[in-house]
Amino acid sequence: MLKIGVLGAGHLGKIHLRLLNQSPKYELVGFYDPDSNNADKVAAEYGYRKFDSVTALIEAVDVVDIVTPTLSHYDCAKEAITAGKHVFLEKPISNTVEEAEEIINLAKQHNVKGQVGHVERFNPAFIATKNMIQNPMFIETHRLAEFNPRGTDVPVVLDLMIHDIDVILSVVKSKVKNIHASGVSVISDTPDIANARIEFENGCVANLTSSRISLKNMRKSRFFQKDAYISVDFLDKVCEVVKMKDAPETPGDFDMILQNAEGIKKQIYFENPEVQANNAILDELETFADAINNNTDPVVTLQDGTEALRVAYRVIDCFKK
Repeated sequence: MLKIGVLGAGHLGKIHLRLLNQSPKYELVGFYDPDSNNADKVAAEYGYRKFDSVTALIEAVDVVDIVTPTLSHYDCAKEAITAGKHVFLEKPISNTVEEAEEIINLAKQHNVKGQVGHVERFNPAFIATKNMIQNPMFIETHRLAEFNPRGTDVPVVLDLMIHDIDVILSVVKSKVKNIHASGVSVISDTPDIANARIEFENGCVANLTSSRISLKNMRKSRFFQKDAYISVDFLDKVCEVVKMKDAPETPGDFDMILQNAEGIKKQIYFENPEVQANNAILDELETFADAINNNTDPVVTLQDGTEALRVAYRVIDCFKK
């Protein structure tokens, strides 16, 4: 069991604490939160050990779980890594791409592992379909959320869209060529609704929409590729796969057949991959333990988190233009 400590005991930090406390792969040593009133409350309510400083917690553990505001990710990660500790960083990896690249370099220098909390990679609907997503050429995503003041200190791109950026970068094996985007500030000082068109060198195009001022929540992605359409609902954790194949010589009464202008006939059929229920946050934390113990690459590497952040800032740069 790896000894782990959590930095930050806010909304998400408390979820991490609860899950780590029940995980057989970790020994939860304790937590640190700079808000002493909140720290006392969490310690009293749940019985977790409260540390008086970041340094004291880092010294007591093998792994540091950083669930602090994004602005402090770099400082926390730097102190943990230079002390020889593995780090799990909630997304986005850091506040700037330069900080993220420095975190990568530090981890290499000190021979420690790092993982970024892009939790949608562990969404059961995505896991059920990701091996079927082969060379998609058009992707459309909608990530809409009802207004919540928590998180409005950053643009909606870093708050919501970055989830979809990471998922897309994980399935499109090509470099980003062009980005066009627009964003509008409605309630916050930073954009609350944004749309981005990301073009890749291999010809794939991804169209992303994110909003935190919607009347209903939605988290859907659709992947279009040769002879297949794959829909993933990250919110309801369901998926749909529609495929095409050459039509049989003598179609059955219930076969769905399409014929194009050239007379080529295709049969449409449906696949419903089984979606295995899971706790995505617990899974991401436990696969990180496996990566440390087996000396393998984490599912979402520090490099992955950095590339998602790099693309997110290219989207934000479009707003300024």
